[in-house]
Amino acid sequence: MIATIQDKYDTLCSMMNERLKRRWAACEALAMGWGGIGVVAQATGMSPNTIRRGIREITAELPHLAASIPAQAQQRIRRPGGGRQRLADKDPRLLRDLKHLLEPVTRGDPISHLLWTSKSTRHLAAELQRQGHAVSYVTVARLLVQHGYSLQANRKTREGTSHPDRDAQFQHINRKVRAFQRRGQPVISVDTKKRELVGDFKNAGREWRPHGQPQRVRIHDFRDAQLGVAIPYGVYDLARNNGWVSIGIDHDTATFAVATIQRWWRRMGRRAYPRAQELLITADAGGSNGNRSRLWKLCLQKLANETGLAISVCHFPPGTSKWNKIEHRMFCHITENWRGRPLVSHAVIVNLIGRTQTQKGLHIKAELDKTHYENGVRVSSEEFTAIYLKPDSFHGDWNYQVSPGPKINQVIL
Repeated sequence: MIATIQDKYDTLCSMMNERLKRRWAACEALAMGWGGIGVVAQATGMSPNTIRRGIREITAELPHLAASIPAQAQQRIRRPGGGRQRLADKDPRLLRDLKHLLEPVTRGDPISHLLWTSKSTRHLAAELQRQGHAVSYVTVARLLVQHGYSLQANRKTREGTSHPDRDAQFQHINRKVRAFQRRGQPVISVDTKKRELVGDFKNAGREWRPHGQPQRVRIHDFRDAQLGVAIPYGVYDLARNNGWVSIGIDHDTATFAVATIQRWWRRMGRRAYPRAQELLITADAGGSNGNRSRLWKLCLQKLANETGLAISVCHFPPGTSKWNKIEHRMFCHITENWRGRPLVSHAVIVNLIGRTQTQKGLHIKAELDKTHYENGVRVSSEEFTAIYLKPDSFHGDWNYQVSPGPKINQVIL
């Protein structure tokens, strides 16, 4: 919108005098409605007061405009460049000193008054005044906008130190996924969504409500002893674009994670893949499904024994959990579906997750898991060596297979 108005103004500017410019700008602002003055002022560089003056002239003279055109033509119009001179033109050093204050090293410059101080327009104006410039914070804000500056927050893009085999592991996972899908074998992505407080607590986001009637929630986010928490653990089927979510009520453990996979297989997976002999799981390297968890692998052995599936697991390298498919294909849509709604009960959470859909056909089933999972369960060396575990030739700590074997009764899913 701003670029369009700027293009029109640049085309017509040389053909208009001062009055026509402000009245043209006023017409554009009126056509846009609320907020139009600010947009037109930013696009043309005119003062908002000038545009308001043009609006007053148009609204006052519109009924008699046709009859008054000859008289208006006789009125004095200032020559080009008339009016008060811009501060930046009168003070050539102003813009240079302002840009110097905005350089990244300024905050750590020992001789600067902006040392460890946020660069707000008021602080910038105060520093410029110390340097001898007669400038206000309003003028500083206008100069910043005119020269391409804007208020910006930090953006999370740097991942920090990454594992040297990071990209190689991604390629290995992609090859593995394609190989399983070519054979018609199921491939799932698993992870735990953020733990949620159950109750009338603030939930990020907004939804439409009658004006002036926001949903009232608690001021403090302290856990309700009776309602507790909700721990959504999800299973996402990469090929069929559907998933399963179990909502736990106490601890996010490896037993809970594998129990969720087991429920997915019983309710959805077995029906979708009646001839399946293998299962590939892609998961993060930490949490309840971490690659170092002995309990995770012992529970997978129990699941392999029950289903008869050879279960292969590929973990994403540390620090790369955002690349897990379930994050941006399922969890993000769940968050979008319940935005602005307090999660007042477990039933509400189950319904909101189960009703999550997308235009691309995402379908989710959800269920409350009332089982109490013991935290801190230890797996002995004897139990661990009994697992039919086969590490891959490439990074066996991240990639391995658990094959069906004798029944293991120590862990009950």
